Amino acid sequence: MRDLHGGPGGGQGGEQRHRTRQFEAFVAGAAGRLLHAATLLTAETRARNPRAQALLTASLAHTYAHWDRLRGEDPYDRTRADLAARFSRTAWRHHRGRGGVLSELTPQERLVLVLRLYEGVAEEQTAALLGLPEERVRAVCARAVSALRDRRDGPHRPDRRDRPGEVAS
Repeated sequence: MRDLHGGPGGGQGGEQRHRTRQFEAFVAGAAGRLLHAATLLTAETRARNPRAQALLTASLAHTYAHWDRLRGEDPYDRTRADLAARFSRTAWRHHRGRGGVLSELTPQERLVLVLRLYEGVAEEQTAALLGLPEERVRAVCARAVSALRDRRDGPHRPDRRDRPGEVAS
């Protein structure tokens, strides 16, 4: 006799517990990196990132709801794609950064930069995920990197030759 609550007979309850354990193991291994990606997207700080947490929670809930239908698809890739889609749909809410390292960038620049450089997603995959031509992805990424370099370097970063009292060699 089958026990629907997962007793000795197995049944649906046992399958549900197995599914839940698999998902919990996935979350334990991936949530930290996904939260960091979400925090970069929302341009919040690591210490204060409620928007990133909400974005990730919604993406993880979506992945869990579709867990049985993944059929060999990587759950990390699926969750990352959902995270990117949710962010792009709500990017107007995240236009102004909240002190995060990428807060000076536009939401599209943050999205492309996080996918390409932090997550290591190929240019073609990023373009397909965002519905943009590859050339556009390349241009947005280059512009974002340039903006970050300019911010890091400031308006003018003197080198050794520009310092008073030092002679260029």
